[in-house]
Amino acid sequence: MTITANWSYPTSIRFGAGRITEIADACAVAGIKKPLLVTDRGLASMDITTRTLDLLEAAGLGRAIFSDVNPNPNEKNAAAGVKFYNEGGYDGVIAFGGGSGLDLGKLVAFLSGQTRPLWDFEDIGDWWTRADADAIAPIIAVPTTAGTGSEVGRASVITNSVTAEKKIIFHPKFLPKVVICDPELTVGMPNFITAGTGLDAFAHCVEAYCSPHYHPMSQGMALEGMRLVKDYLPRAYANGTDIEARSHMMSAAIMGATAFQKGLGAIHALSHPIGAIYHTHHGTTNAICMPAVLQFNKPAIASMIEKAANYLDISNGFDGFCAYVDSLNALLGIPRNLAGLGVENPDIERIVAGALIDPSTGGNPIKMTKKNTTQLLRNIINN
Repeated sequence: MTITANWSYPTSIRFGAGRITEIADACAVAGIKKPLLVTDRGLASMDITTRTLDLLEAAGLGRAIFSDVNPNPNEKNAAAGVKFYNEGGYDGVIAFGGGSGLDLGKLVAFLSGQTRPLWDFEDIGDWWTRADADAIAPIIAVPTTAGTGSEVGRASVITNSVTAEKKIIFHPKFLPKVVICDPELTVGMPNFITAGTGLDAFAHCVEAYCSPHYHPMSQGMALEGMRLVKDYLPRAYANGTDIEARSHMMSAAIMGATAFQKGLGAIHALSHPIGAIYHTHHGTTNAICMPAVLQFNKPAIASMIEKAANYLDISNGFDGFCAYVDSLNALLGIPRNLAGLGVENPDIERIVAGALIDPSTGGNPIKMTKKNTTQLLRNIINN
């Protein structure tokens, strides 16, 4: 089977090895004549970025880049990016990279024509309607990792550097006009990034699958996304040049991010404040939280997980699935607890308070309270 396709779910996706060569045509489709490529500092000087800029320049589209982007991007990065964009007279954004570059790039395109401050557009009620939709610049997304799925998302996760809280900024037009998913761009990822981003995709699928909300399309997508991670993440981790494995992991990332329209849960509710306060890698933090959260939710999800285990060819139902998660984390070098990420003596009260106001709490199968969430976090810390 040739792993190349054109998809329109949920947006126009050009999927396949080598398709970054279509970046200039993607700009034409999106109506962009002077793009700004937004990425993170680590990617700015890498060969995949340089080659993409070369392609843009050869097509007469310039080679502009903004890379002042933190691993957990914040409002300061956003302000600097918008200033750079507006002063340069650009007319669209190429969001390039992992979750940080994609989220910040989308936000720059969103904010470039707005007059209200960033936090006025937090994902609360209908706050997104405050935006001038006509002033949002077109976006092309080019993921270079297989995890967050931000390339098919209608939101950006941004850290408030003053309060150390992760906030979700939402608008339907955050959804890129064109996505280029080229697995060759992921070949150079370090092993720990392959592991952390891959487990982020897995967490998206697991939480979407377990969410109590009704969304059967997402339910099926989440289940198949889990299978792709199970079959191909170990291969991508063992051999970074395995294009078939890299391709299927990029699909799993898209599927997880599309599926979590159904909801997320306690994994992300805890991971968000932990990451905002202690600057941990998001996907790796999710992986550390997952075993304890599965046990926390067992009364509500055991029968569902048993069905998933059957589909994934994992024996012994819920317990077998949990054992598989433990073994996958171990195989991929994931620390057993937060201390392995350098988080010693975390502020439990502060993390729990952040978790309980996180939008992800609403999708957890068991209602999260101060008491049970505190115990859950202690279980994660002491694992």
